[in-house]
Amino acid sequence: MQAEDILKIVQDVLDERKGQHVTTLDVRNKTSFTDYMVLVTGTSDRHLKSLCDYVSEKIKENGVRPLGVEGDLGSDWVLLDLGDVIVHAMTAQAREFYQLEKLWSVDKAKESEQEAG
Repeated sequence: MQAEDILKIVQDVLDERKGQHVTTLDVRNKTSFTDYMVLVTGTSDRHLKSLCDYVSEKIKENGVRPLGVEGDLGSDWVLLDLGDVIVHAMTAQAREFYQLEKLWSVDKAKESEQEAG
């Protein structure tokens, strides 16, 4: 299954299961270990876990085996590794603290300054 097909399934499930603030980061030109990262905010640790469980279940139905899951009930961050797509399900507080969107995006102006300097 292609990365884009997995990504579509992930996005659909997160939408159906009321994941909040779903953001997809295309990291193909930034790292070799995955193509996409999907960040989603859940309302509680139970919601985070169930989001990842539902995604995992739907992915298995489509013939893809998840590579791993990190985090469980009581965690404010659950990571689901699907190979070409990694899902980061986080509480609002954890997402604000870690700011993965900021970490994985490169500001073009700063990049240009570094090349010029």
